[in-house]
Amino acid sequence: MSVLIVSGTGTDVGKTVATAALAACAEGRVAVVKPAQTGVAPGAEADLAEVTRLSGVTDVHEYARYPDPLSPHHAAQVSGLPELEFADTVRRINDLDALYDTVLVEGAGGLLVPFTSSDRWTLADLASSLRAPVLVVTAAGLGTLNHTALTVGRLAEDGIELAGIVLGSWPAEPDLATRCNVADLAAMATDGRLAGALPARMSTMRDFATRARAALSPRFGGTFDAKAFAAAAAW
Repeated sequence: MSVLIVSGTGTDVGKTVATAALAACAEGRVAVVKPAQTGVAPGAEADLAEVTRLSGVTDVHEYARYPDPLSPHHAAQVSGLPELEFADTVRRINDLDALYDTVLVEGAGGLLVPFTSSDRWTLADLASSLRAPVLVVTAAGLGTLNHTALTVGRLAEDGIELAGIVLGSWPAEPDLATRCNVADLAAMATDGRLAGALPARMSTMRDFATRARAALSPRFGGTFDAKAFAAAAAW
């Protein structure tokens, strides 16, 4: 199975940049899927365009788009557009899995945000059906511990593999709370180590692929040294 689900602990934690970094570091044929895009008008550039701009990966797939910046189930209701059908989404991703070495699936919001109002399926349901591991992208600063623990705990309850925890935006000058959080977040990972830390404003950096390799662990094609990072961040 070559599918990797990219979930966040919430909105605006860096999922799209993390997905682009994973795509930039992956070997072989790579496809990126955004099952539902919200808050973007028809024809406008959205998250997948950003992934392509940053990583160079052009095999990108969006299954539904809703113009209102809401959770997918509410966005579909408000727009009057069809909801994203669960079985069809699973089938389409499985079809891609047969053709590509790596299929990255970026969620919308957090792990348990509903995609539909009818059956209220979530990214956790998708991961379970695909038997795919989930990479959790989280914030680094104050407030992240509870959000991350709840997300990781739910994955464990559902029997879904935690692929790792990545800091979606590591500041150039982290404050005390941010530095204190590193050890706690690492402890939530299966192996007790963070799987990466993306520098803040990474999407504006010209050498994105180089930055991506330095920011992700060897499991994801990078060179990130979790022990050295934790030691440097310790207060």
